[in-house]
Amino acid sequence: MCNLKACKGMCCVEGDQGAPLLEDECEEISENLDKILPYLPKSQQEKIAEIGFSTVYSDGDLGTSMMDDGACVFIVKENGIIGCGIEKAYFDNQSSFHKPVSCHLYPIRIKTYKEFTSVNYNRWDICSPACTMGKEQQLPLYLFVENALIRRFGQEWMDALKATAAHLKDGKKD
Repeated sequence: MCNLKACKGMCCVEGDQGAPLLEDECEEISENLDKILPYLPKSQQEKIAEIGFSTVYSDGDLGTSMMDDGACVFIVKENGIIGCGIEKAYFDNQSSFHKPVSCHLYPIRIKTYKEFTSVNYNRWDICSPACTMGKEQQLPLYLFVENALIRRFGQEWMDALKATAAHLKDGKKD
């Protein structure tokens, strides 16, 4: 579970690429962009006008564009905490698009290969306070990101994951 008071949302400003995007998410952002832009600082609105809101990076992955300092073009800062302008527009019922599923899933990262799709935990010091809080609350990561996993893979997939986790947990009791 994110501990924004501790990490300040730094995952949105650190890293070497913007947030991964699915092609259909680009369409949804484009359809809602006029409703999202008012939530962004002028400098980010100008950057989006200049280079667009998405970029294909050197590894071929599609992601959100970045500001010159490496921050996602969609960040907003409030009370010292970094958030998402896309998500703010959504929660204010101005946009029909929540936010990229990659952001919703974080610190889980999805990588699609020809033969399979991998679901990986991106271990990062920035998330250490969240991991501590999750352990204290006995909330495993897959349950923290449950809604995002359902959004990405569907309820049937999530039910199978929960059943597998329960089976593995029961097996450890023996």
